[in-house]
Amino acid sequence: MAQKGVQLDRETFSCSICLDLLKDPVTIPCGHSYCMNCIKSFWDEEDRKGIHSCPQCRKTFTARPVLEKNTMLAALVEQLKKTGLQAAAADHCYAGPEDVACDVCTGRKLKAIKSCLVCLVSYCEKHLQPHYESQTFKKHTLVKTSVKLQDNICSPVSETRDKLQDILREEQTNISLTVTEEDVLLSPAEPKTRAGFLKCSCDITLDPNTAHRFLLLSEGNRKVTFMEQLQSYSDHPDRFTDYSQVLSRESLTGRCYWEVEWRGGGVHVAVAYKNISRARWDSFFGNNDKSWVLHCDTNSYKFFHNKVQTVLSGPRSSRVGVYLDHRAGILSFYSVSETTTLLHRVQTTFTQPLYAGLCLWFDGDTAELIKVK
Repeated sequence: MAQKGVQLDRETFSCSICLDLLKDPVTIPCGHSYCMNCIKSFWDEEDRKGIHSCPQCRKTFTARPVLEKNTMLAALVEQLKKTGLQAAAADHCYAGPEDVACDVCTGRKLKAIKSCLVCLVSYCEKHLQPHYESQTFKKHTLVKTSVKLQDNICSPVSETRDKLQDILREEQTNISLTVTEEDVLLSPAEPKTRAGFLKCSCDITLDPNTAHRFLLLSEGNRKVTFMEQLQSYSDHPDRFTDYSQVLSRESLTGRCYWEVEWRGGGVHVAVAYKNISRARWDSFFGNNDKSWVLHCDTNSYKFFHNKVQTVLSGPRSSRVGVYLDHRAGILSFYSVSETTTLLHRVQTTFTQPLYAGLCLWFDGDTAELIKVK
C-alpha cells in the first residue's frame, strides 16, 4: 500500500542526451545515468582524444569505463512505463470529451476552471490569471464552467444583462483606442528564396554574461567554441550553469533572419525568452515552454519544445538558417547549402521578445553567427 504514495517523475528517469526515458540504463563512475547506446555514442566521439567525460558534470576518466546495465534503475523505468502515473496526472489536466476546454489554449487544451460572462470565453487556471490581476477585468463576472455558456446570461426580463452589455461596449471601445494602424497590418508572407530571407537579416552577437564557462566566445562575440578548460567569466545571474549554452545580446522582435555555421559533433540552434531558467534540468534548450530548438548532428535533425521531440528529415548541411516573424508567431528552420530547404516550421503566439541561442556538447565544436549579405 505504501507504493501508492510514491511519485515517479519521468524527468528523473530520462537520459540527458536523448531526453527520452532511459533505455538499458547504465550508471558511470561519477553517478550519472544514461542510455547505454547514448553514452557509447558520446564516448565514441571522444575516443579520438583519448579521454572520456560525463556529459553533465564533465568529470573525466582516463580509461574508458566499462558499462554495466543498472538493473535496479531499469526496473524502475519499466515500472514507470507500466504505471503511467505521470501520464495519468498530465492527462487529468487536459480536457476530455465531457470537459469544458480552455478557449485560449493552443494545441492540446487544458480543462477550463471558470467561464466569463463578459468575454463569453472559458479559461484554464493559467489563462484566467488576468481576470484576477488586472483592473481591466475586475468588473467581469466569472461563473462555473459550462458548455452552454449563453445559458448563464440573463434574459433581455434583466438589469444585469444590460450592465454586462455596457461593460462589454466599454471594453471594446478601450481596445479600439489602443489598436494602432501598424497592429492591423497583415504580416508580409514568409520569404520563399534565400535572397528574400537575406532582406530580413539581422545583426546578432552573443552575450558573454550568459555563456557557460565551458564556452569560449571569439570573432567579436559571434563565434562560440566548446573548451574542456573553464573560462574565467565573472559570476553573473544571467549565466547558464548546468548546460553549455549561450544567448544573444540582442532581443528579436518583428521579422528577423540569421544563419549559423557549425563544425564538429553537433549543435543546438535555439530561440528562447530571456527569463528561461539558468540552472537545473529545465534550463536546457527545448526542455521547457520558454525555448524552441533545432538539434543538428552529422546524422539527423530533431526539434524540441517543452520536452516534446520531433524527428525531422532534410539534407545535411553545416549551415542552418532561422527565420522569425515575431508578430505572426512564425519560427522556421532551414538547411542552407546550394539550396534553402525547410526543416521545420512553428506557428504559435510569442508573448515576449526572443533571443537567439546556441548549445555545444563536444570539445572543439564551434558555431558561428554568420554575417549574411
